Formats: sequence, C-alpha cells, structure tokens
Amino acid sequence: MVLTDRVKRFFGKKKSATEAASIPLKIVPRDEHSVSRSQISDAALKVLYRLNNAGYEAYLVGGGVRDTLLGLNPKDFDVATNATPEQVNNLFRNSRLIGRRFKLVHVVFGREVIEVATFRAPHSDADSPKQASQGEQGMILRDNVYGNKDEDALRRDFTVNALYYSVADFTVHAYAGGWDDLQARRLRMIGDPETRYREDPVRMLRAVRFAAKLGFTLEKATEAPIRELAPLLEQIPPARLFEEVLKLILNGEAVSTLNLLRDYRLFHALFPMAAQAMDQDEYALKLVTNTMTNTDARIRAGKSVTPYFFLAALLWPRVRELQAELEANGEPAYPAMQQAADRALAHQIRTTAIPKRLSIPMREIWELQLRLLKTRSRRTKELLSHPRFRAAYDFLLLRNESGEDLAEYCEFWTQMQEQYPVEPRSERSSSDDQPSDDRAPKRRRPRRNNSNRRR
Repeated sequence: MVLTDRVKRFFGKKKSATEAASIPLKIVPRDEHSVSRSQISDAALKVLYRLNNAGYEAYLVGGGVRDTLLGLNPKDFDVATNATPEQVNNLFRNSRLIGRRFKLVHVVFGREVIEVATFRAPHSDADSPKQASQGEQGMILRDNVYGNKDEDALRRDFTVNALYYSVADFTVHAYAGGWDDLQARRLRMIGDPETRYREDPVRMLRAVRFAAKLGFTLEKATEAPIRELAPLLEQIPPARLFEEVLKLILNGEAVSTLNLLRDYRLFHALFPMAAQAMDQDEYALKLVTNTMTNTDARIRAGKSVTPYFFLAALLWPRVRELQAELEANGEPAYPAMQQAADRALAHQIRTTAIPKRLSIPMREIWELQLRLLKTRSRRTKELLSHPRFRAAYDFLLLRNESGEDLAEYCEFWTQMQEQYPVEPRSERSSSDDQPSDDRAPKRRRPRRNNSNRRR
C-alpha cells in the first residue's frame, strides 16, 4: 500500500516514512468475521445502500464495527463516505449539516440519528485556514480536509476504531493492525501518541473510556504521554468536557473508569475540587466510589440513572466543607448551604459545564439534607411528597454508608415511607441528547369566556 506525503508527515517525527509506509491493510472476508447485516440498524443500512446506489463509497465505521465484532450491542452506528457533507445532505431529505470544526451530517430516522462523515485526510501547508487550522500547542481547531479511505483510516485515533464494514461485499477492512489489536484486546494509538493527544486532548479520555468499557490494555507507547499531557484538557471547552463525562460515567464501568482517570491524572482536570478532596479525605473517596458502584449496578440491572445524583456526590464533600466554614462565621444553616452550593458550582463550571437542568436538582438534594435531619418537625410527612425526596433519601443512605453517622435518620425516614407510602414519580434518566423532565411544564393560557364578551 502506497501512502501519500501527507500521510507520512502525519505520523510525526518519531516515525520514519518507511515505518509509516509499512502500515498494513487487512481485508477480512465474510466467512472470517462475525458482522452481519441483521446486527446493523435498518436506518444505518438505508444510509449505506443509498450512498452506494448514488455512486459513492460508504462504510460502517468505528465503534459500531468494533463492538459488533466483540459481541456487544453498539449504542449507535456511524458511516464514513467519500461524498462531501453537502452531497450527503442533498441526498437525504431527513438530514442536517452540523459542525464547523468538523463538518458532518446527521441523518435522522425518528429518534435514531446516523452520523455521516466524509473521509478525512492529514493536513498540509496548502490547506486554507477554513479547511484546517491548529493551535500553538498542536490542538486541531478545524478539520475539514477531505481525502480517501486510506487517509481517513490513518486519521482515526485508535487502531481498533480503524475498522470499515462494506455492505457491497460484506468484508471488514482493518487498518494499522487494528484486527490483531482487537483479538489481543489491546488499545493502541495510530501515529505518534503525543502528537495525536496534542491534536485533541479528549483522546486521552477516550483511551480511558475504551480501556474500562472494553477491558482492553493500553499499549505502553499509547499510555506513556498521558500523565504529562493531562493538563491539556484545560484547553477543552467545559461544555464538551461535560458530554465526555456523561460517556465516562454512564458506560457501566464507572468504578474502573474512575480508577483509571485518577491513575492517569485526568480526573483533576475534570473535577478539581472532588479530586483534591479524594486525595486528602478517605470519606470523600469512599463516597464517590460507592456512588460509582451504585451507578454501575443500576445500569447493569437496566435501571435509569440520573446524572445529577452522581454529580451531587462528586461535589458534596466540598459543599459540606464550605457550609461548615460559613456556619462557623455565623451564617445560618440554610443560607450557608445555598452559598456553599453557589461557590462549588461556580468553581466547577469553569472546567466541566453543568447545565441548569442538572444543577437545580443537585441543589435540591443538598438542601434537603438539612431538612432530613429535622425529624421532629411538623412537616416531616409533607416532605415525603417532595419531587426530590427519594433522591435525597438515597443520598442520605449513601452518606451513612460512606462513613457519616446518620443511621438514626436513615432508619427514621425508612419507617416514615413504610408508614406513609407515597406513589413514586417516574424519573427518566437525563442525558446530553434527551430533554429533561425536570423542566417545569408550560402554563396554558386560560380560555377566554366568550359569553361575557361585550357585544
């Protein structure tokens, strides 16, 4: 396989042109792999066949192929093609162009979205700033240089993601040793790892997520630069880091993910207050670990998970500390809690954004911790019907389990629920692509009574 000069330059100074040119392509025939069209969504097949019938190359690519080969159920299916985003958009009436930094197309089939990306190529000096640009430290700011399938494969992050499935002949095209790495359950970066992490520091989070989720081992050269380059995550917009946090925690392996994030010094870049508390306080570490354990158990049992709960647990040690400081200075308990929540959230959103649809219920859980300690109040029974009571009660149990002496209160509220059962409200799991049920319903305007109108 002959590679272009662009591809050779892409591999960085640590790999010679000879080494880059020797990277193989393995084509796996249908009888040697487990991918079947019956495992691919109808929407993805429609996109693949329509692009093929229109004269374009189109392949199922990346995680959808990887997970299917591993016997997992992919969450979504992505397509790569030589058609430009504009050509794809013109071909599908149910599509929309998105992105500037990395332009692609979303083809919408009801609630399922098929992401279609045009083959990318390595950057060159001849590319205009509208096509490609990089920051001073090497981070890619714009990436709209189009190429062919071979070039696109070498632009992907890990070898096990450089897998392409063709509906034309049902073969799997595995680049850069990705097929062998998949069999060995090994995660290896394509190209020079340091250069690739500098291009997009989020790749370090993806390395951790794949290692935890798939049970893969990070290849030595791939993991070597991570600890040193972890501070590069500070360059990533907080909103994008929030999306990555949801993927990290909601993959069913939150405990393993947390341990790897801390080991590679990435957790501090995401949650600096929580990381500092966990390093200094055994209670904080146990609280967060127990939260992640419970999150994994719920996901494996097919139950919903509300992100605001584990976010509330991550920040709680710092909120509790700030509240104690304010109370020591004479501030009453409730105002102290509100100010502590304000400060903790204001500090957190500088690194990882937390939308109001999650921060509001987080505040409610924290504030209810004070009310749950007042067991002699006349309004204890009313508290059972509070929309956030169940989450606050579970949070109280979590605190007790993690080392706080709250057994008396946990027992009281357990008995109260048995004595005065309240029909629980259904609570959907919030996520980055779902509308939250925490929003207040819109009020309807009262109908005008026409009988009283002046004639």
